[in-house]
Amino acid sequence: MKQGFVKVAAATPDIRVADVTYNTKKICEAIEEADQERAKILVFPELCITGYTCGDLFTQDVLLRDAKAALLKIAGFTADKDILVFVGLPLSVDGKLYNVAAALNRGEVLGLTTKTFLPNYGEFYEMRQFTPGPDAAREILFDGSLVPFGPQILFQATTMEELIVSAEICEDVWSPIPPSIQAAMEGATVIVNCSASDETIGKGRYRRELIQGQSARLIAGYIYANAGEGESTTDLVFGGHNLITENGAVLKEARRFRNDMIYSELDIYRLTGERRKNTTFKTTGERRLIRVPFYMELEKTTLTRHFPKHPFVPVNEKERARRCEEILTIQAMGLKKRLAHTHARSAVVGISGGLDSTLALLVTARAFEMLGRDKKEIIAVTMPCFGTTDRTYQNACKMAVQLGAGLREVGIADAVSIHFRDIGHDPKDHSVTYENAQARERTQVLMDIANEMGGMVIGTGDMSELALGWATYNGDHMSMYGVNASVPKTLVRHLVKYAADVTPDEQLKEVLYDVLDTPVSPELLPPKDGNIAQKTEDLVGPYELHDFFLYYLVRFGYEPSKIFRLAAETFEDSYDNVTILKWLETFCRRFFSQQFKRSCLPDGPKVGTVALSPRGDWRMPSDACVAVWLKDLENISLMD
Repeated sequence: MKQGFVKVAAATPDIRVADVTYNTKKICEAIEEADQERAKILVFPELCITGYTCGDLFTQDVLLRDAKAALLKIAGFTADKDILVFVGLPLSVDGKLYNVAAALNRGEVLGLTTKTFLPNYGEFYEMRQFTPGPDAAREILFDGSLVPFGPQILFQATTMEELIVSAEICEDVWSPIPPSIQAAMEGATVIVNCSASDETIGKGRYRRELIQGQSARLIAGYIYANAGEGESTTDLVFGGHNLITENGAVLKEARRFRNDMIYSELDIYRLTGERRKNTTFKTTGERRLIRVPFYMELEKTTLTRHFPKHPFVPVNEKERARRCEEILTIQAMGLKKRLAHTHARSAVVGISGGLDSTLALLVTARAFEMLGRDKKEIIAVTMPCFGTTDRTYQNACKMAVQLGAGLREVGIADAVSIHFRDIGHDPKDHSVTYENAQARERTQVLMDIANEMGGMVIGTGDMSELALGWATYNGDHMSMYGVNASVPKTLVRHLVKYAADVTPDEQLKEVLYDVLDTPVSPELLPPKDGNIAQKTEDLVGPYELHDFFLYYLVRFGYEPSKIFRLAAETFEDSYDNVTILKWLETFCRRFFSQQFKRSCLPDGPKVGTVALSPRGDWRMPSDACVAVWLKDLENISLMD
């Protein structure tokens, strides 16, 4: 449960219809297994103590009496276990029969959640035996103690107050207004569903989408346990289709027609962070629902869920291609609008033969195609200087020609040398002044050419560089429209590769592939033996790590120690913990110290869920202190 992770499980035990003793044994075996696996929440199917398909046997006193006794036995079985269990049974209260999900913890029955919506159509006829639950929960006398009874009971962990669990039963989630909506509005972060949904053609897919959608709508974790083999097959078949979802993502899904137990870890802090940011997620001001506290040990949860190395890049090739096409279109549409609105006669792009300027030129070409304009009006400017290599220079020129843009070459070495003389800087001193003077000279050239041609300068810098402040202030930091402003470095590479893969121009394809094979470099220091002397990732760290850090810091607000833990597990085959911690500290320091550059960014289109525009997604004071974030990293054990 530390850092917000809670291991949860959904189980479909092998049962026998109306054999309470056998079913109790199988339920307890499943609880034992889940406890051994360190699961903290375990959900069983609807009415699983008796079986869902008992029909009119539910009217028999002997079955109801045994079911109640079995619930107490199962509750007792949890006495020495650190787990919250939800199990379904029929329960008679005040002469009426209710379909109930009982919450059990440390030997006690904490509450009895009733089913609100009873299906009485098609193959279902629950209203023949059961009564819909009351409108609001109340306390009833159960085995000598007062226990909450009714819908939408909230079970809150005392050791992690953000963990608030509420139950609904099967049809409740299929209704127009599921009870889980009110529960979530009053703080429930996890919804459990004890269900008995039968299998018919296409129902599995619909069920998955329903549970995904409900977890997304509620920004919640959702644990769905479904009835399976063992239920009566007189008319129906049940597939044990268990699901664990989190805010619209399926974390784990059982194979249907197998009585499996599935596990995953819900990230409660991720959910509460998302809710804080989402202003349309309204929590109700008044507390109408009953809250029941329960105790759970606060311990480190072993993670089994997958965190992708490159969270901005889809793993699936088809999805990645679709994403790339969509992003390129968004970038080009943004630029198209800006060119049309400003009546720009041309677009000026500084090209270096690197990935970022390549992407900017590709996007500009798309925008001109959308406008139906001659791409000769695109002015691709190469500005060789002290660090330019022949490889990048040739690639930049070839690319501009193949795309049909106008190509201009403006050597800046003489101008920069004169500038060094004017300010008294020794050209042998390859400090930041040496590097930034070149970047600012290039920006001046681009701006003046844009003025001369009645055009606008298209920015090339990407979001990863902006996060790290890896841009020269008022140099490559500045443009008139930054098409790559919300594209991270790990995604830039895939966008260029996609463009190379789909172009019918073999010569352009060859150039783009060579750009992809070129080390990332600002090329501001003289080459060594004709090769690039300055590799960005040697200086600032691997971009795949920085993009990982950026995603979880900005998207979910994770503390650095939690980001370190995820990175250490995700990149264990690539980097050791010392390396990860080093670059995470670098990221935090630079992210805070370089905010002043992001506070005055040019306009640029947002393409994903993470963006750093000071007018949109990220509004941070330029003089904010990083001390709290660095302090969070101090107690990390590199041996964990």
